[in-house]
Amino acid sequence: MIEIERKFLVTSDEFKTDATSETRIVQGFLNTHPDRTVRVRIKGDKGFITVKGKSNDEGTTRFEWEHTISIIEAEALLDLCEEGVIEKVRYEIPLGKHIYEVDQFFGSNHGLIVAEIELAKADEHFKKPKWLGKEVTGEVKYYNSQLSNHPFVDWTTL
Repeated sequence: MIEIERKFLVTSDEFKTDATSETRIVQGFLNTHPDRTVRVRIKGDKGFITVKGKSNDEGTTRFEWEHTISIIEAEALLDLCEEGVIEKVRYEIPLGKHIYEVDQFFGSNHGLIVAEIELAKADEHFKKPKWLGKEVTGEVKYYNSQLSNHPFVDWTTL
């Protein structure tokens, strides 16, 4: 139940040629407290509720618990969420023994594309594709919970 991940900006849409899946995601937050977030998500044809704890100082590791719920439950919970529902398409790109999840955002976060890679340990080596840009691991403004409150279109600079 501990999540270890690194997060990067994406410099081009070249990742799409290697994607093995493409899934629409709509998500909202019941709670965006810095010490914990509670997320409701519809991913494709499935619903989820997720609780995430506070990240470590490097932003690489945090507690995560997720449970599958019905689409009807997810839709009802989305109606209760804080303002700022996030819409995105997630692409999965296998590379070596890892899978990059690349999120292309829409709506008020249009123009932002972020890649995440989950690791077994914080210092694990992984291959970096040529479309991978600046690392933003631990930069709070790139957390989905923050993008719902402070969307990308409101940023003055990257």
